[in-house]
This record gives sequence, structure tokens and C-alpha cells, in this order.
Amino acid sequence: MLRFGILASAVPLILAGLFAHSELLPGPRPCIEAGGSSLQIAEAPWNADLHVTFTDVPATATVRVQIVENAETADFVMVDGADSLEANACGGAPRFVAISAYPSASAPVIYLSTDGGADYRIFVRSKTFSLREAAALVVGANAGRARMAAASL
Repeated sequence: MLRFGILASAVPLILAGLFAHSELLPGPRPCIEAGGSSLQIAEAPWNADLHVTFTDVPATATVRVQIVENAETADFVMVDGADSLEANACGGAPRFVAISAYPSASAPVIYLSTDGGADYRIFVRSKTFSLREAAALVVGANAGRARMAAASL
């Protein structure tokens, strides 16, 4: 009976330790170098210099990002196979980009699809970056503007 009591009290401590390890020691955040500066996905939204959001409705998007299957046709290519910090390291103090669940009037709204006619094309094969994170960083590197709008400025 005593052994069962010790086991019952140890299990919650083990689970708490596993949870604390996974939440308190996050892995590296996706980061890129673009235009002489670093951009990184923000760990917390209040740390972000730019907020972006995603939509499934093309008409509400301010920036369109196409997922391509060929690296040669992409504007941004992210291919990695490493889990190390060095594979995702950025130099200098990065600007932070946050992916927001709720759009604001000033935040870029990204439509991510495989359809043509996009402002940016990305090719991503990564253990570090998701497609959404790569799209957010590409849009963040261009100050949240669509390519056509940026070209006319």
C-alpha cells in the first residue's frame, strides 16, 4: 500500500516536470536574414514589431503568398534538415513578427495558397519553419506590403 502511495504522489511530479521542460525551454524560433536585418517569429505577441494574420478568403487578403513545388520559381526558399540552433541563427537584434488570430486594420492579411497570381512565392521544406511562419517572415521582410503596392511607391 505504501508503494502505491509513493507512486501516486510521484506521477504528478513527473508530469509537471515534463510539462515545464516543454513550455519553459522553447526551441529556436524561426528567423531569417533579409535586407541587412534579421526577422524572427515573436515568442509573445506583445514583443512583435509587426503583426500579420491569415485568411481563407482571397478577397479579404492584402498580401497573397503562393506555395510552390519548385525552388527555382520561388522568391523565398527555406530548406533545412537540422534541429540545431546554428541552422536557424540570425545575427544582430531581430525585428519580431507575430502571427495574430484576430486581424487589425493596419495588419497585413495573408492569403496562403497554391494558386498563381501571388505577390510572393515560397518553397519550404523545413523542420524549423511552418508554411505560415515562412509566409509571415517574407511579408514581414517587406514591411507587410504586397509586391505590387511596394513597387508603385
